Amino acid sequence: EERETASRMAVEDDERRDATADRDRQGGAGSGGQDGAGGAAIENVEQLVLELTNPSTRENALLELSKKRETFPELAPYLWHSFGTISALLQEIASIYPMLNPPSLTAQASNRVCNALALLQCVASHYETRGLFLKAHVPLFLYPFLNTMSRTRPFEYLRLTSLGVIGALVKVDDTEVVNFLLSTEIIPLCLRTMEMGSELSKTVATFIVQKILLDEVGLNYVCATAARFFAVSAVLGSMVQLLTEQPSVRLLKHIIRCYLRLSDNPRARDALKHCLPEQLKDLQFTSCLKDDLVSKRWLAQLLVNVGHGSTNAQNASQNIAQQNAL
Repeated sequence: EERETASRMAVEDDERRDATADRDRQGGAGSGGQDGAGGAAIENVEQLVLELTNPSTRENALLELSKKRETFPELAPYLWHSFGTISALLQEIASIYPMLNPPSLTAQASNRVCNALALLQCVASHYETRGLFLKAHVPLFLYPFLNTMSRTRPFEYLRLTSLGVIGALVKVDDTEVVNFLLSTEIIPLCLRTMEMGSELSKTVATFIVQKILLDEVGLNYVCATAARFFAVSAVLGSMVQLLTEQPSVRLLKHIIRCYLRLSDNPRARDALKHCLPEQLKDLQFTSCLKDDLVSKRWLAQLLVNVGHGSTNAQNASQNIAQQNAL
């Protein structure tokens, strides 16, 4: 159960599964027998949603509904518009707060609250409920989980699942989402996870920062003061240093994209000329990207932007472009 919870939270995997599930549902709707099965499935989901409001049946309902969120596309509206359901999910979250300090979270309690968080991620992902989710400031209930420091497995899964909810919000390009997140402490919380989390947690947290930076509002916010810029760049730099000991192509890809986006800002670009990690200019270090043409192109463009090895970088970028054309 813990492994399933962790794997669900990878943002990129979530996008791919959602798209696949949508195609399967669209291609599978048809016969009368399927319609009958669909009706039974709806009744089952409705019953499980009702059971969320009953403390004695809630734990099983959380588990079963978390399994159905990928196969039942309209689960989010059912959850949001059913009386007392979101309150029940928030009660599950609040019940964990006393276990955060001192750290006393058990694996069973972590699994249970992660199932509740998985349902909130479903609500955050759905076009109909995303805006309502933001207006209710539900993400703020997750921030205490991101503020924890324990590296035990129950806490790591708790952080990872919480990041998955935020990741679900940012994966759809929406300035309203970015504005909301910037009005909170999400960037410092992500930076903390990027420093001390597991590889998967670091990847999701870096993805969130990347998506915020890709929005013009987010880039301007981070680059508005030297303190904000250097807070982000310092953490990115320390992550690159750690990757020399524990390589991760997926994590490096997101780090490079963050640096490239920062280089779009004139002041940040000037600063990066002096603080870009030397490892990113080392062909041996970046050789792990040999099969990732997109990341290689991002890195080449980054080096051009900050004036490091511009000729070689330009040639590399042109070569990659030619390979893509072929």
